[in-house]
Amino acid sequence: MSNRTLIRGGLVITAADETHADVLIEDGRVAALAAHGSTVAESWTADRTIDATGKYVVPGGVDAHTHMELPFGGTFASDTFETGTRAAAWGGTTTIVDFAVQSVGHGLREGLDAWYAKADGNCAIDYAFHMILSDVNESSLKEMDLLVEEGVTSFKLFMAYPGVFYSDDGQILRAMQRGTANGGLIMMHAENGIAIDVLVEQALARGETDPRYHGEVRKVLLEAEATHRAIQLARVAGAPLYVVHVSAEEAVAELAAARDKGLNVFGETCPQYLFLSTDNLAEPDFEGAKYVCSTPLRPKEHQAALWRGLRTNDLQVVSTDHCPFCFVGQKELGRGDFSKIPNGLPGVENRMDLLHQAVLDGHISRRRWIEIACATPARMFGLYPKKGTIAPGADADVVVYDPHAEQTLSAATHHMNVDYSAYEGKRITGQVETVLSRGEVVIDQREFTGRAGHGVYTPRSTCQYLN
Repeated sequence: MSNRTLIRGGLVITAADETHADVLIEDGRVAALAAHGSTVAESWTADRTIDATGKYVVPGGVDAHTHMELPFGGTFASDTFETGTRAAAWGGTTTIVDFAVQSVGHGLREGLDAWYAKADGNCAIDYAFHMILSDVNESSLKEMDLLVEEGVTSFKLFMAYPGVFYSDDGQILRAMQRGTANGGLIMMHAENGIAIDVLVEQALARGETDPRYHGEVRKVLLEAEATHRAIQLARVAGAPLYVVHVSAEEAVAELAAARDKGLNVFGETCPQYLFLSTDNLAEPDFEGAKYVCSTPLRPKEHQAALWRGLRTNDLQVVSTDHCPFCFVGQKELGRGDFSKIPNGLPGVENRMDLLHQAVLDGHISRRRWIEIACATPARMFGLYPKKGTIAPGADADVVVYDPHAEQTLSAATHHMNVDYSAYEGKRITGQVETVLSRGEVVIDQREFTGRAGHGVYTPRSTCQYLN
């Protein structure tokens, strides 16, 4: 027996179009769209009809940068794959791409298998993996080829965190050359970690231990320098490059200059850099620790450059870098030494709503909202058109979104497994009402009806901007 759902009367928004259309869903996929009130649409019957009158019907969000259960600084990110994907669904995100981690001295396969095991049977929505390369050598370079073949088609390297994830320029170049050969996309955490460690040591020696110094030592120039260096290494290797969590105007300028030369260089930013600033890091009584992430929050004046980059397509994607640590017992590990505060913010539940607020604030258009949150991440990481759009044949990952509902973001009402909200008390307009994942209703009129294990692992093709 086929299972048919009909979403009637909404404004369907994709990266390409806005149309008043009804959406017919059959057996987990979008079967057809037809103009609302048309003879075709009126003839459709379904087991379930969802009234979307006065609402938006948008593709489920694709968050291409999350860290569920990530080990960091002697602790673990507080969201599991179960709690984190449930929170994502609440926020209108129906696919995450998380990061499997290679440990130094171990193979990529071992790291990837560990992440498969963490996620398997626990996810409320679909998921895929990138691979973090912590140990670039002949063996791991060969393994990259095998991972690309099985649908893990992107590899993250770090210019930051010496002694943990750090790769030197020679290792980065080798990985980029391998990516050129096998089609894998190299993702880069671009900060000069060697220089930053010197500044950290000097700051602590001066007794500068508060959270705000985290932002002061991780200087804008050291993000810009690393971004420039990553671009030049990619040029030498003939490789495409995706720079994660871009936070500073000077780093955007490096990306823009590269793109102006016609290079395959891409940039991502995150809601925290668009809506928060060093003012948050400087909050008294150690409250600033809640906002410690890397790259760090920047002074407010950088926000305009990030919004401009999103409008001009010098930045293509907004992901969350969701990596939550509770204030009590986790962020507190860095009391008296900012360098020991676990780096990361919660945000997987807030991204779609914050970007809708950005539409209302005049920063981006409605279609650009869907482009940067759904379509482009799906294309960038080889998931399109299965994910990221509403079109016949696509997975029925669909969100009915109420653009008029008002809400106040708060730890008291969010579903992420963390004891604070980075946006506590922020009032926004727009809210997810109903969410379908592969045709199954997982949020029904603001009630969670999903389940752990509904989400499936989704292999990816290579970056679709290079084909």
